[in-house]
Amino acid sequence: MKQFIFISILSLFVSCSNEDKALETEKREPTNVTKETLTEVKDGVYTEYYPGKKEVKIRGYKNAQDKREGKWVYYSKKGEELSITYFKNGLREGHTIVKRPNGSLNFVGEYREDKMIGIWKFYDEKGNVKREKDYGQSK
Repeated sequence: MKQFIFISILSLFVSCSNEDKALETEKREPTNVTKETLTEVKDGVYTEYYPGKKEVKIRGYKNAQDKREGKWVYYSKKGEELSITYFKNGLREGHTIVKRPNGSLNFVGEYREDKMIGIWKFYDEKGNVKREKDYGQSK
């Protein structure tokens, strides 16, 4: 009787172990699938693409220290500009405009050394100013 119980318990552990291994195998990525490279930098211009590498997602300049510089644009999959933000040495600096997917304004404002400054305007879905907030001047 003890042998029967021992064999039953042993077979239970073995079957659980095999199920765990099967689950681990299912979770692993296939080894023959190559990952698509969705970013490139050419002449200092950084470009990130949506999967399929046909539509540009983000584009802007990177300086010698590999930090964002100047105008950066985020695009919808259809190619419409969804946001424009300016950078200086990797920090947001200057005006920013963010739109909704339908093209209407979401908000506009200004940054100085990566901090929100001045009056920011926030819009409703119809393009009307919903509220304004004054972030003051940075030091």
